[in-house]
Amino acid sequence: MATHTRTDNAGHDAEGHDTAHREPAEPAEPPEPREDTAGQPGTVSEPDLRHHGDAEVRDDGAPLTDLAVNVRAGTPPAWLKSAVAASLDTLAAYPDGRAARRAVAAHHGLAEEQVLLTAGVAEAFVLLARACRARRPVVVHPQFTEPEAALRDAGHLVERVLLRAGDGFVLRPEAVPKDADLVIVGNPTNPTSVLHPATSLAALARPGRTLVVDEAFLDAVPGEKESLIPLLDALPGQVVVLRSLTKTWGLAGLRIGYVLADPPTVRALAAHQPLWPVSTPALAAATACCTRRARAEAAAAARGFTADRDHLLARLGTFAEIGHATPEPAAPFVLIRHPRAAGVRERLRGLGFAVRRGDTFPGLGPEWLRLAVRDPATSDRFATALTAAGVR
Repeated sequence: MATHTRTDNAGHDAEGHDTAHREPAEPAEPPEPREDTAGQPGTVSEPDLRHHGDAEVRDDGAPLTDLAVNVRAGTPPAWLKSAVAASLDTLAAYPDGRAARRAVAAHHGLAEEQVLLTAGVAEAFVLLARACRARRPVVVHPQFTEPEAALRDAGHLVERVLLRAGDGFVLRPEAVPKDADLVIVGNPTNPTSVLHPATSLAALARPGRTLVVDEAFLDAVPGEKESLIPLLDALPGQVVVLRSLTKTWGLAGLRIGYVLADPPTVRALAAHQPLWPVSTPALAAATACCTRRARAEAAAAARGFTADRDHLLARLGTFAEIGHATPEPAAPFVLIRHPRAAGVRERLRGLGFAVRRGDTFPGLGPEWLRLAVRDPATSDRFATALTAAGVR
């Protein structure tokens, strides 16, 4: 069972819906101003949409084992560092993204005109928020919070479809309003680690709607199962798939991702980019990550994530107080529940481990924590730390 809430750019509940549809090429128009009721009696405190896992490991005096950020440990690999370093000799020239665009298009079997390179997926969400004139934008939560934050910043009223823990955070297409003309969903979803069937996502596509699927973690799923990319040209409406090179390749500091969509949507989004939005080193990384060697390493890493996740879940299963959000987690992280999660999180910091708080994700509360999947030795040390933190 999913529930619906609607929020404006200050984070307030709002009622009333407009069923008109708009194409994605026109800029958003901000809604009429509303009275700010945040913090007043009777209002619900909004989650901090700008809180992300990196905040858990910044500015701490002691080194922490990072289970808060979902970037593969030990990355970037040496060959990728070499490709980025080689690009430094060309920094005097302005960036030229044509080769990287061709490489990404060939990697996915698409036309070059269906690819837009971006400074990470976060930029893609900003472009979508600026380019889409949506009358009823919907974000499916819990998920990565930047799409909603970007929509609010652009003046949109955002409606939430909240998936429930009791249902395993499974997406049911009928939970999304039929007249929603912009729908954003993650697959696999951060932070729940749910992998939604491609058929469920495809059921959300329809004329007059822009469907955005954030596949930032899908290259960590063996075989990239349930990707919507093979259906991109066959589905009705505008379908947009977002990909990131940050997670598998350890490029969070470089900022590189891309949009896959129909050519008119790509052009509409590109119109909102500044000149040379992706740096030369980032373009070199994108090209290198589309080689046969990179594809083989990514596939091996996905298999490794699966084995390491199974080990982590087995260790967590020895604690009666810990509940799991997802019956079959599919991403390189897991979402767990503990009645005293906030206190456990602080005690874990004192024991040298950073974990991601869950209460900044809409639909979750203070009892949730997200854990990045690491190697078995790290998971064993983490289990020892849980015991020392008083978890039973």
